[in-house]
Amino acid sequence: MKYKDWLDEWLDSYIKPTTKERTFERYSQTIKAHISPKLGDDELDDLTPMVLQRYINELSTEGNTKTGKGLSSSFVNGVISIIKSSLKTAVTLGLKQVYDMDKLRRPKQEGKKIECFTASEQKKIENAVMGSKKNKLFGIVLCLYTGLRIGELLALTWSDIDFNKGLLTVSKTCHDGSGGGMTRSTDKPKTRTSNRVIPIPKQLLPKLKEIKRKSSSEYVVSDEKRVVYVRSYQKLFANLLKKLDIPHRGFHALRHTFATRAIECGMDVKTLSEILGHKNPTVTLNTYTHSLMEHKSEMMNRLGKLLQ
Repeated sequence: MKYKDWLDEWLDSYIKPTTKERTFERYSQTIKAHISPKLGDDELDDLTPMVLQRYINELSTEGNTKTGKGLSSSFVNGVISIIKSSLKTAVTLGLKQVYDMDKLRRPKQEGKKIECFTASEQKKIENAVMGSKKNKLFGIVLCLYTGLRIGELLALTWSDIDFNKGLLTVSKTCHDGSGGGMTRSTDKPKTRTSNRVIPIPKQLLPKLKEIKRKSSSEYVVSDEKRVVYVRSYQKLFANLLKKLDIPHRGFHALRHTFATRAIECGMDVKTLSEILGHKNPTVTLNTYTHSLMEHKSEMMNRLGKLLQ
């Protein structure tokens, strides 16, 4: 059986029914653009570790049409995961004799640079949002003080907020559709631990109540009665930064800024991990090592004052 035929069957029978729509779309696009053109005509039993390792090495070094560089290590690792999962299922079903994909060597994962806003930049953003007549901009401040991802923010409904207890429930996320035209899909959060309840700082509640009174939408962030799309909200944020003469950073920098400020305020890693929806505190520690080191230095300097 040719690999491309098996990949079609694997996607339809094993991935589509068991994963989120966005995951299925990502797998389909990766297979169509990168895996099938190079490996699709190979028979399943011809896909040896050596053949696949050569292919992986090519992916890491081949010219990218946009940057002239090879594909990122994180993307290549994603391709490897698809190959390993699809071939493991093929072996389980008896379509391939041996599973020996554990012999593949993954490219070294590049450390992601954590970008966040300085305290002065954050204050400029907050002042601009609070002074604006556009209520949908308040989602930016909400992210700065809850650590929400953009999909979680735009999927947030008024029913997710308990004003009496001051709690916000994250139980869904959204993303723009990949087809033509503007469409939006709502799905389960990124991971199981992304389902979480976040205490809302009491200073935000009066503004949230005010926005709710004026809102005609079920969504906390809306454009009158219309939903707000991820790409359009990212563009809105980028335009705000440009207007404020703040260097551009992606929307996710708001989440990193929340985590950094939380560490600076002395929040313990376990609590921060739960608010961010991380799998465990180790993920938080590894992600915010730099911020934590600055916090540790400050604490140690405070301790050192005893010497005086």
